[in-house]
Amino acid sequence: MNLLQIAQHAEDLDRAEDFYTVLLGRGPLARIDPPGLLYFDLDGARLMLDRGAPSSLIFLKVDNVHESLERLDGLAEVITEPHIAYTHPDDRLVPAGREEWQSFIRDSEGNTIGLIAFQKP
Repeated sequence: MNLLQIAQHAEDLDRAEDFYTVLLGRGPLARIDPPGLLYFDLDGARLMLDRGAPSSLIFLKVDNVHESLERLDGLAEVITEPHIAYTHPDDRLVPAGREEWQSFIRDSEGNTIGLIAFQKP
């Protein structure tokens, strides 16, 4: 079983398309309007932005949290500045010794998104 799709609320599809294109570094897969759906590829899973969907908390793996925030250049409200949330002591989730950097932002539609990067100390 694989994750196919995550739905996230988006009131304004144009605004959300601009925001997620910058955040993800690529444009949408498809737009179906009506009923108001916008799809992005998340390396095999789809992010569906939908006017009718509830807000959800999603976490996106990025190469570097600081660089991701710089790329957004003020498009997102930073809720939590980049910080090391955890250093992994073993290989259960990621290779042992990796630092888990996190930052939380608010997207153009008011949803909270966690950005996570796993880095060597």
